[in-house]
Amino acid sequence: MKVDELNKAKIPVVKINKNLEEFNGKVLFPKKLALANKMLSKVELPTLDTLK
Repeated sequence: MKVDELNKAKIPVVKINKNLEEFNGKVLFPKKLALANKMLSKVELPTLDTLK
């Protein structure tokens, strides 16, 4: 595809690097993941009455 065709396309064109497959299923930042899970466990979801 030429640049003009890419600019006019309504659907984005994305090329995915196959080398990223080695990270599939691996936790790259375990400390940050643990912190995020800890924070999410303390959060309370709003009730449906407050959303109205």
